[in-house]
Amino acid sequence: MAAEVTILVLREPGADAALPLPEYQTAGAAGADLRADLGGAELELAPGQIKLVPTGLRVQIPEGYEMQIRPRSSLALKHGVTLPNTPGTIDSDYRGPLGVIMINLGTAPYVLQHGERIAQAVIAPVTRAAYVIAEALDDTARGAGGFGSTGRG
Repeated sequence: MAAEVTILVLREPGADAALPLPEYQTAGAAGADLRADLGGAELELAPGQIKLVPTGLRVQIPEGYEMQIRPRSSLALKHGVTLPNTPGTIDSDYRGPLGVIMINLGTAPYVLQHGERIAQAVIAPVTRAAYVIAEALDDTARGAGGFGSTGRG
């Protein structure tokens, strides 16, 4: 098992303190479930609609890590509800409200319930790179081929 990282969590003013903090549903889960904090109300996502869904939380992620926000496969498969910018990244220096951008790709409206599990948070190490101008790049067998250049499937 990998070393545990501590994520400090602060509830937004007016957030529902009865909602659980992000939590793992099984011992082998990579993502901790995030919940919609809708002030006890519902939120409808019409087909094709994108909305920012509040979690009622702010987080402090240790330097050298990021929080990746990923869709829940059950929402995507059963209802066509997913995240348009997946994975979303929460940087270690961000201290604002944690929201989840959601889209309904299904054919019917989807009504989000207060407290519903809407996304997963995965904590991952970050490697920073130095970008340097070069005179040339090394040749490879693939070269500049992309977007299907290696064949179908």
